[in-house]
Amino acid sequence: MYYAHFGLKEPPYKITPNTEFFFSGGNRGAILDALTYAITSGEGIVKVVGEVGSGKTMLCRMLQTLLPEKVESVYLANPSVAPEDVLHAIAFELQLDLPPDADRLRVMQVLHTFLLDRYAEGRQVVIFVEEAQGMPLATLEEIRLLSNLETRHDKLLQIVLFGQPELDENLNETQIRQLRERITHSFNLGPLTEQDVADYLIFRLRAAGYFGPHLFSKPAIRMIAKSSEGLVRRINILADKALLAAFSENVYQVVPKHVKAAIRDSEFGTEQLKKGDARRLYLAAIAILLLGLVLGYLINLWQSRVEEPVAVAAETVVNESEVLSESSAGPEALPTEAGSGTDALSAKGPNAVEQAVAENLSHGMSSDILERRLSVTRQWLSRQPVTTVSIQLMGSANDTQLRRQLESLAGQLELDNLYVYRTQVNNAPFLTVLYGSYEDRLAAQEAMRQLPAALRSYRPQLRTIGGILQETKQFQ
Repeated sequence: MYYAHFGLKEPPYKITPNTEFFFSGGNRGAILDALTYAITSGEGIVKVVGEVGSGKTMLCRMLQTLLPEKVESVYLANPSVAPEDVLHAIAFELQLDLPPDADRLRVMQVLHTFLLDRYAEGRQVVIFVEEAQGMPLATLEEIRLLSNLETRHDKLLQIVLFGQPELDENLNETQIRQLRERITHSFNLGPLTEQDVADYLIFRLRAAGYFGPHLFSKPAIRMIAKSSEGLVRRINILADKALLAAFSENVYQVVPKHVKAAIRDSEFGTEQLKKGDARRLYLAAIAILLLGLVLGYLINLWQSRVEEPVAVAAETVVNESEVLSESSAGPEALPTEAGSGTDALSAKGPNAVEQAVAENLSHGMSSDILERRLSVTRQWLSRQPVTTVSIQLMGSANDTQLRRQLESLAGQLELDNLYVYRTQVNNAPFLTVLYGSYEDRLAAQEAMRQLPAALRSYRPQLRTIGGILQETKQFQ
């Protein structure tokens, strides 16, 4: 719904795992590398623990895509499987040829033979167990027995347990201590920090095709981080609803009121929002009380000084009469002051006149900076060879927003080298900002490296004049 409004190609905050949106920050990338190493080196049983919505499923999907082709994976997502059925479930996933009524011993023999054949071929087999905290202890023990299948030097089967913190509580049970002792690596998916949340939000926007300044204000990011408690799934839900709230107001930045609307429409975060509102009411009450005390003090001070001696009042009346009598002598008797307009500015000095002129020129530039750059760009495009390379900095679907961006860019880059052209994104009008003209890509890449760090964070891209002309031709 709001994708074209923000210049997005696809939804940035879907809660279904999509490996193209994997965020390596918040220690996720390091854990992924460690898991890959543990599996490929044959480390037996590995455990990954994280709260609901911390990104365990995304990590599992990403791990499956990164493992080498020699590794076959089995995915068990049903936590309620009984111990007598778990071997059949694994055999089914491996597509082993077994009769439905095969007993446990027969399934184990066929599975062992299969694993030995894979080992002889130089291949590995790994089992990913999701929601392991919900498995009966007897089922976990049955999975543990599979880790006994080994050669003289290597394990025939790798096991990775994904679960919530309750998994650690289950593993502390006495009857399951043998499984606990077999775990060689344990990883914890902690919540994202406020800075991680800021990086995560802009990363997902970039992955969805957005380029431009951060859509979420710092107070909005802070509120999302606090209300979501750093859990990825909650961040996605709040960010998606906050963008929708901003879209409904036809604005181009998410501020706290949009996040508050998202929180009220969600199943979490409302308690913290109520606590925040109560705290603000408490502070407001204290402020009103202090203001009342200060006003009372000032009123008492004023009342103590309001009565003046009669002699002073009489002297004031006499002085005022003298002033009035002097005024009646004519305008030449009154002190001269600077007039209005240019005379007033001249009385203040030449610098005041120059400053006023500069302010007027600046106001004129900001009011039509977009139209002037559009006009300059049309001439520029008509004169450039199609092989000329430029740097695509950012864009916007809103003229007013882009004017502000151009004014900001004019303070960082040469305004004469900034170009703007109109195109379409998702069948909606869109404005794109370019910078510079370069003979080849090497020169443009060097110029891109010299851009301010804040602009490089927008992930600028290289564009040829030929490609831009083709794009604008389709728009026309």
